[in-house]
Amino acid sequence: MIAAGCFGLIVLPLLGLVAGGLLGGAQGARWGAAAGFTVAAAASAAVGYALVKAGRRD
Repeated sequence: MIAAGCFGLIVLPLLGLVAGGLLGGAQGARWGAAAGFTVAAAASAAVGYALVKAGRRD
């Protein structure tokens, strides 16, 4: 599962870059990559928080 999270940090910004580039040119590619990275970082943070929460069961 950790590998999937790391893979998401690479794939989502690239998908955003491609989609933004197709829809909005160079400026859209920048925004798409930034949006993809933001989504990937938020997902990674949520999974990390869940792992820490699960590890602290009393």
